[in-house]
Amino acid sequence: MFSSFSPLPLFLAAFGLWFLLEGLAYAVAPDAMKRFLEWASRLPVPDIRSAGLWTAALGALLFYVAVRLI
Repeated sequence: MFSSFSPLPLFLAAFGLWFLLEGLAYAVAPDAMKRFLEWASRLPVPDIRSAGLWTAALGALLFYVAVRLI
């Protein structure tokens, strides 16, 4: 039997949390964020791509766990 689960509220909550945390980082520590972005801009492209892939994998895993718990 299919449940009446709708993923839209979960997506909205996830995006809201993402914007909240990123916005807080820039609001609370703008100088630190500026230094971090300057540092990240000097990284080699393969390192940035690898970090992005690992982050995406972790996000997918966390999303899967969250959906399974609902």
